[in-house]
Amino acid sequence: MTYQLYYAAGSAAMGTRVILEEIGAPYELIQTTIDMDKPLPPEQLAINPNGWIPVLIWDDGAMYECAAINVFLCDRHPEANLAPGFNEPERGLYLQTLVYFSSSVQNAFQLNYYPDRFADTPDDEPSAQRRGIRRLRETWKVIDDQIGDNEWVLGERFSSVDIYLFMLTTWLSPSRGHPSTDEFHNVKRIADAVVSRPSVQLVYEEWIAEHE
Repeated sequence: MTYQLYYAAGSAAMGTRVILEEIGAPYELIQTTIDMDKPLPPEQLAINPNGWIPVLIWDDGAMYECAAINVFLCDRHPEANLAPGFNEPERGLYLQTLVYFSSSVQNAFQLNYYPDRFADTPDDEPSAQRRGIRRLRETWKVIDDQIGDNEWVLGERFSSVDIYLFMLTTWLSPSRGHPSTDEFHNVKRIADAVVSRPSVQLVYEEWIAEHE
């Protein structure tokens, strides 16, 4: 079986691709765009009418939402050991953190990058962008405090949550007024550790070269 992944550089699909690399599953990239002003493949919109990626396809199904795909792939490929099993004590924290990343941290990015989705008029968009920056600082502080002295987000074990964390840190842009990972020592420590993995080196090769 070969997975198909609707994909664009700079998108959350990059995190999904890292997971596919980690589990060693064969996959095919279907190039698309994150520019909502450009036409999107009708096949992509048929699965996710919102137009966002990642969108994952396999033999008998398809789905969207990055956190959901994360859980699906890790549960489907337990041999990769990228997530706690159903009865393991870290399972709750694993799910909690993925949902927090998806619903809170990513929402803060959307406020800043796509203010038109949250403002009544163009004049109100700068206010939404500023709120997004404040929210980024608030949500990353929550994650930084949660990590504490842990080696990884869930404790001593590396997991797909660490991949998700790294992916989100690549979206931080100080030129837009975003906080730097330097403000969040524990987040930065984990992101720096994740970037050395071969899967991340492959998928984020261009990003890494630009940020050296």
